Formats: sequence, structure tokens, C-alpha cells
Amino acid sequence: MENILGLVALACGLIVGLGALGASIGIALMGGKFLESSARQPELMNELQTKMFILAGLIDAAFLIGVAIALLFAFAKPFAI
Repeated sequence: MENILGLVALACGLIVGLGALGASIGIALMGGKFLESSARQPELMNELQTKMFILAGLIDAAFLIGVAIALLFAFAKPFAI
């Protein structure tokens, strides 16, 4: 029983950690491309900024879904017998 709970805790840590890493890398790459594109075409900055914020929300939502799944595993204990 303790072995299963330990592995669930390890899986929760991996889900949250790798999800945060992926989301931060994705938002950083997108922010860099936004700055590059707004420097090339400043007249499109408002349209690009709107699209960037929408995509940042979607990237962050994927991370929050992973956190919710990790919390489900941590507190609901779906694998406990």
C-alpha cells in the first residue's frame, strides 16, 4: 500500500514539474517571437498582442489541467485498494 502511495506522489511531482517546465518554455518562446515580430512590423503590435495573450492562456490552461489531474491522484487516491 505504501509503495503505491509513494509512486503516486512521485507521479504527481513529475506531472506538475514537467508541466510547469513545458508551459514556461512555451510561453518564453512565444514571447520571444512576439517581440521579434513586433519589431519587424510595429503596426501589427495590437493584433499580435491579442493573439499572444489568448495563446498564453491556452498554454497555461494545459498546465492547470495537469495540476488538477495531479491533485486528483494525490487526494482522491483512485489507485488505493
